[in-house]
Amino acid sequence: MTETYDVIVIGSGFGGPVAAKITADAGLRTLMIERSENVGEKVISGLTIPIYGFLFGPDFIRDGNPPFERPTDGIINYIITDIDNGEIEIDDTLRVPRPFSPVISFGYNSYCKPFCEWEAKQALSSGAELRTSTTVVDFIRENGKIAGVILENGEKIYAKIVINSEGSQGLLAVKAGIRKKYPPEAISLADTYDYVMDKSDVDRIFGYSIRFCWGWDEQKIAPPLGHGNGLMVWPYRDSIHFMQDHCLRLDGKKVPNLRKRFKQYHDNMTTKLPWWRDEVTPKSTVRARMWEGFEIFVGLDPELRNMANYDDGIILIGDVAGLESTELCDGVPAAWFSAEIAAEVAIAAIRANDTSKAFLKQYDDRIKGHDIIQWSITAKNRYNLRYAQEKKDKRLLKKYVHFGWGMGQLTHSLTPILKLTFLYIKKDPTIITKWIKMYFRYYQNWIHNAYDFAGREDRVFDKTRQPKVGETIFKIFVGGLEWLLRLLSPVIKLLAVVGFYLSGLANPLMKILLPVVRGVYKLLRKPLAPFGNWLADRIVNFVKHADPKIFEVNQKQKQGQSAE
Repeated sequence: MTETYDVIVIGSGFGGPVAAKITADAGLRTLMIERSENVGEKVISGLTIPIYGFLFGPDFIRDGNPPFERPTDGIINYIITDIDNGEIEIDDTLRVPRPFSPVISFGYNSYCKPFCEWEAKQALSSGAELRTSTTVVDFIRENGKIAGVILENGEKIYAKIVINSEGSQGLLAVKAGIRKKYPPEAISLADTYDYVMDKSDVDRIFGYSIRFCWGWDEQKIAPPLGHGNGLMVWPYRDSIHFMQDHCLRLDGKKVPNLRKRFKQYHDNMTTKLPWWRDEVTPKSTVRARMWEGFEIFVGLDPELRNMANYDDGIILIGDVAGLESTELCDGVPAAWFSAEIAAEVAIAAIRANDTSKAFLKQYDDRIKGHDIIQWSITAKNRYNLRYAQEKKDKRLLKKYVHFGWGMGQLTHSLTPILKLTFLYIKKDPTIITKWIKMYFRYYQNWIHNAYDFAGREDRVFDKTRQPKVGETIFKIFVGGLEWLLRLLSPVIKLLAVVGFYLSGLANPLMKILLPVVRGVYKLLRKPLAPFGNWLADRIVNFVKHADPKIFEVNQKQKQGQSAE
């Protein structure tokens, strides 16, 4: 008997389960198909998920208890111009200062597999179905329209609409005639070493910061500048990642021997970089080595960027739609954003009984109108590093690093982030209190290693150490703020509209003010550090022992949000 669903979602990475949960929540019969035996097996490495993914992504992630390995407060860049002679400069200006750090985070470091598993369980709890060890090889076409999928065993499964979240290879999207194969220059291969390290050592050596290393090609410590990433070190709970990535082909001609190159880079960096050689090596052990390909510069190619991500009966989301960030090497926020938009459009299309290409164009319009997606896939600082190398210009090297992974990033990321902030406040002013609770809840979950489906439900709360005064202050502040936001909702929504339009000035204004902001930051950071550390320690102690319930989004808030 041939089965029929409302929605079929191909892939259960970061984006697929989001789309599946939302469509299932809407009452649509939803099937999620995963070719691996277990969810998340194709994305077993880790990464930093930037904070804007959590702030503006699906509400079940923002208001829930997803698994992550460590909050991160920013990036420390090591600009290495001569590793043998110790010529290394540091740019650590993209940091959340204390006392806001570590509770207020720049992002969250996560292993991909448990996060994807958590998302899939959320989708299943909403009624979506899941088939693993199942490979889609083609689509059912009726009257020129996608009407379902064909599995490798020949089985056909019909659906009113297919949401394709197959990942960066995009073979099905190519077969469907929607996209074309990405060129090797736009694809990068990541070489990742997973090191086990005691949590106390990770805390002491890395704290909450990720580390990036950039250097001239001649030093043979990292892939060629502008053709991949230098060394990226992600600290997790009790492990770290050493990761570099390299484009599959250089400038349309040269195909490098990546295995040989990666070994050389790894050996040189681990024996010559002082803090790795002296601090990490004695305290760590290699647990695994992983290889993973992903698109890196697809968004910079106008032809690829402007290709369709939909057709009659089908929508593409995440990496298969070319939505990987060109600078931050991260596609998770865009996968979440696009999955949520795709699900909403799919729901509307099915209810209107119109899954035509003309109707689904609104998905494409919303993707192209999404400020953070468009900024993230078109930023060029990582790509431009090649020009610093060509000219051997240290000033350019420092400039592109600063504008990509230092405070200079605010000159091109501030406008899209502010626009989304004001859009969300306009929709629901009380979102501000949900954001506050999210930060505190996430950090408490990190301290206790407690999240849904993995111990949070069984966690024992020690009332003998409960900070009752601190809890009272927190409740009064958040409760009072929420009351005020509801009371002044019409005014706040109006101000949010004004703020949205004024946000367009944020990037150009920051370009003018950046030297002043940077100077003030450097001037005040050291003298304010003792007070900031003192206050941060007290906030952390409060969060550690507080009743978890005060950081949860209550049912009333969730219902009010759903009514928006």
